[in-house]
Amino acid sequence: MEHTVPDVHEASAVGHARAMLTALGIRCDTESMHRTPERYVRAVAEMTYGMRLDPARHLEVQFRPESANQGVIAAVNVPFVALCEHHLLPFPGRATVAYLPSPGAPIVGLSKLARVLQEYAARPQVQERIGEQTVAALDKHLDVRGSACLIRSRHACMTLRGVEAHGASMLTTHLTGEIESDPALRAQVLSYTPVCDSV
Repeated sequence: MEHTVPDVHEASAVGHARAMLTALGIRCDTESMHRTPERYVRAVAEMTYGMRLDPARHLEVQFRPESANQGVIAAVNVPFVALCEHHLLPFPGRATVAYLPSPGAPIVGLSKLARVLQEYAARPQVQERIGEQTVAALDKHLDVRGSACLIRSRHACMTLRGVEAHGASMLTTHLTGEIESDPALRAQVLSYTPVCDSV
């Protein structure tokens, strides 16, 4: 799916992008570069499409549980790309989104967990906030005994510039309710920690 900036703002954004690149000494008047400001604007718009959406809406459609006392439900290794709000450089990664429904409580389709995470990620972000927003949405909109969001990603602002820590990744965990307080549940969910060797 292509996510673009609203047409009413695109011409202005392209003009500003051209001015920024020119001010940095990057020529935009060559054959290969003359459309670069437009492509840059569209790329940033695509990576921030989540700003114009409410991710929690995916949790509105719920279903009867298949078990009277359902265990942990988890979407593991969900891919995402976020834009670091400090440097506007991408940080791709993978996440585990999990929740423990209350006995007899409705559940949601597994894809909805991925969509919630991906739409919170698709905006200027910091990794810690993505996890916090995701578990807050689960706790607010579902009847749960606990929720979790584990994220591992590689930040271009750390690996490609600055300290240039090539290959380094960042891991964050957000746990609530019984998933946080029950040692066995906590260990179970932490065993679902995502890997991101492919990003």
